[in-house]
Amino acid sequence: GIVTILTLAHDPAGLKAEVQSVGFRHLDREVTPSRGAVFRDAIADLLDMELPNGLSSKARLGFQAIMNYVAGGYIYIRKNYSTRVKVIQRSWRIANNKATDEDDMEDEAADKVADDPSDTFKKTKSFDNSSGSREEVGRSQSKRESTMRTTASELKVPTTFNEMFLFNAAVMGFSSSIWMQFVLDQFDNIVTNVANSYRLQEECDVLTLVLAKHRGPIKLPEFKAVMLASLRSLLPKDWDTHHEVAWNWLWENVERMLRSQINPKVFEEALERFVQSIDEDALMSLRQGIYKEFFAVAPAGQDYFKQSTTRLYFIADKMIEITCGIYKEPRVMVEDISALGLRHVAYEIPTELFSPFVSSAVKTLGDMTTDETATASFRWSLNLVSKILVRTLLEGSTIVMKAINRNEQKALQK
Repeated sequence: GIVTILTLAHDPAGLKAEVQSVGFRHLDREVTPSRGAVFRDAIADLLDMELPNGLSSKARLGFQAIMNYVAGGYIYIRKNYSTRVKVIQRSWRIANNKATDEDDMEDEAADKVADDPSDTFKKTKSFDNSSGSREEVGRSQSKRESTMRTTASELKVPTTFNEMFLFNAAVMGFSSSIWMQFVLDQFDNIVTNVANSYRLQEECDVLTLVLAKHRGPIKLPEFKAVMLASLRSLLPKDWDTHHEVAWNWLWENVERMLRSQINPKVFEEALERFVQSIDEDALMSLRQGIYKEFFAVAPAGQDYFKQSTTRLYFIADKMIEITCGIYKEPRVMVEDISALGLRHVAYEIPTELFSPFVSSAVKTLGDMTTDETATASFRWSLNLVSKILVRTLLEGSTIVMKAINRNEQKALQK
């Protein structure tokens, strides 16, 4: 965020890389010069108000210069990189046989190569008559034909990206790199949401937790090599320098997001240590403190927490359990959280309440421990959980889903 950008002000190369990374995550946000100026002046006024001696004129000018650079970078990235996003999305559809009519019209001139089986038979039929008796030659010929039939029956030409990736990984000597399969399982979500910064960040966060469970070295550039080889094989007629630049750009940003993440093992151990150290009285204090803080900062939340005290305490306990569990079994917990979000579509809880609830929970827990790593771990995992819940609520809040949850036949017919 802003703090990271300001700390890199003395490092031009680092500042540029950070602005590119953040700008990549804001591709779906329309940043304009006027909006950038409003945001810049608002932050400057806030700093001037909060600092004991205010913000000096030189400090304000320096801050404005940095924020002008950041806003200009966002505008440039969105304007010039949108073409790359389109190239990625179109080529991904073609690589997975999901091309639209528009994509098909562009590829009508693609050549289709077919082998003549008779030629292959003629080539393999030739043999040296001087090598032995007719029986030996006949047995040798039969054996070759049997091998050919077996190979032909077992050979399956890769037609999708996943199939081609596994094929190329084996050919390039990476068949033992099990971690590549973890990335491959989520790669479709990463590519299809390349223009959705929040979903892309969510997928990279989950992938970070998944990769942390792998025992052994992880070399991300190796995945890029297999990825590019697979795409070139699936797009022989379309692949050009624009595709090469676009896909390299995508993976470089994804790799940067993965490398800049937290250390899941350290965070998991710190949060687990805190949870195991609190007794029943401390746990009760944590439960009560969360709701007290939340209702103070978001009074509207009281309208959605009308259950009994026992139920409220259960929700707080479940929240702590999920924040710990997502470090241990990320894929399983993501499915459980998504299912939980769909079940809450009928409650019509405003997504604006998630942020103050997360802040209240983090503040309450932070006041109970001096372990900053445990607090940071709780904040990071709870933010990820809230992202998944908000996304699931927004995606599941359709007319049909609401009608089903309310059990209203008239609404469903509409």
